[in-house]
Amino acid sequence: MSESKELMEAIVRTADSKKARDIVVMKVDDKTTLTDYFVIMTGTSSTHIRALGDEIEDKVKETLGVVPHHREGVTSNWVLVDYTGVVVNIFQQEAREMYALERLWGDGTRIDISNLTVKEDETK
Repeated sequence: MSESKELMEAIVRTADSKKARDIVVMKVDDKTTLTDYFVIMTGTSSTHIRALGDEIEDKVKETLGVVPHHREGVTSNWVLVDYTGVVVNIFQQEAREMYALERLWGDGTRIDISNLTVKEDETK
């Protein structure tokens, strides 16, 4: 397994455990040199998106020993955590709709992450 794929999977599991909504992973390594994967998710408030970013950073550092190259937007409606091989975008719903990264990177390959997330009915 590639380092980027392992990192992406850890990020998705962490985001899911912290109730991120509508997590999408786009594999874009054959479309750009910027990154291998975009992980896009929605938080319910500015506090939630900051908490998601913090938890992702903490868990990835704890489990994989990896720290982000860069982080932006800590006080806005969009937090970006850049691990080079994986770029995490955490939006409030309105910002996600406005920036439309899934459409912008629509020629990337959408990755099935159902094996990395807990189904709603499994949590009850």
